[in-house]
Amino acid sequence: MAWIKERITDDGDKRFVACYRDPEGRQRSAGTFSSRRAAERAANRDDAKVREGAWHDHSRGEVTFAEYVETVWLLSKQVETSTRAAYRSYLDKHFIPTFGRRPMGKILPSEVQRSVTTATENGLSAASVGKYHTMLQSVFERALVDRVVTFNPCARTELPKRVKKKSRTLTPAEYDAILAALPAQHRLMVETAINTGLRWGELIALKPRHLDLETGRLTVEATIVEVSIKNSPTGQRMLTKPYPKDNEPRTMGLPPDLVPQLADSITTRGLKAGDLLFATREGTPFSRNTFRTRVWRPAVAASGVDFHVRVHDLRHAHASWLLAGGSDLKSVMDRMGHAQITTTQKSLHALPDADQKNLDALNRIRGCGPRPDPDD
Repeated sequence: MAWIKERITDDGDKRFVACYRDPEGRQRSAGTFSSRRAAERAANRDDAKVREGAWHDHSRGEVTFAEYVETVWLLSKQVETSTRAAYRSYLDKHFIPTFGRRPMGKILPSEVQRSVTTATENGLSAASVGKYHTMLQSVFERALVDRVVTFNPCARTELPKRVKKKSRTLTPAEYDAILAALPAQHRLMVETAINTGLRWGELIALKPRHLDLETGRLTVEATIVEVSIKNSPTGQRMLTKPYPKDNEPRTMGLPPDLVPQLADSITTRGLKAGDLLFATREGTPFSRNTFRTRVWRPAVAASGVDFHVRVHDLRHAHASWLLAGGSDLKSVMDRMGHAQITTTQKSLHALPDADQKNLDALNRIRGCGPRPDPDD
């Protein structure tokens, strides 16, 4: 309820204080006025906001961005260690320097827009700008729920246009060239990658106990994530999670020619059930960056393949080859460990001769026959 308090100033004038109670029952003032009527209007207005759930304590918005993300937002995120480490990196590099000392309630859309424009002008890719902006938007969405702010300043930010680059799928011949250029000790790991479509973390987490060599099947039930020591909860760079990215173990068949190679490697190296199947000489997990720079890139360069190929592209190639060979989308989705079939669709890229197959199919239906070779 609202009420009015009367006060007499030192000059003997009468003033009227508009009073009401906030949602927590504390007495609040809607201002001091020279007329009772004006005070009643103000008190009733704020009292109505409290009853309607529209009242806002603007003092909450005085908390700084740095304090809020450190003490509230970051602690509320139920995410993987690698994701949390990425958040920590984004905060330290981009958001704390820009918004750290600013009160949450005073950060305007124009400031957010300016940060996006500046990042773009400084050469940050459109994809990275979008990723960072999504995180910043999440901070203010949480602040809205906590009633720290009354609006999200990220809501209508103009982001740079993302131009999707045309993807090129590694062909079997190109893969064979890269494989031949790899040092012999790394070929089995890469062969396992192309034949299973495993993510990097799943690949380097494989152990002999994950293989059933009699039935030729492999179970994916762990992954290794690599984080900076600074942001690691254990102080270690390599962290093992007892579940893959999709949070659910999956089992898949292996090509018949791969099984004896894996069995021979386990026997020759004297690996135990809990040892890493692919590891450094010290038995530790491979670092993605070290493998990429010291092993993978030199092999791609020596292979003669004339476009940029990442280790992760082996996963895309695996999915594309399955589809091109006649597998259905749902079975590929299950094998890849995707939660959504749309994710699988994004991972599938057409092989170079796919469109020619389309034209040949069209010609067959029209009775035109295959397209003649121009060199004939």
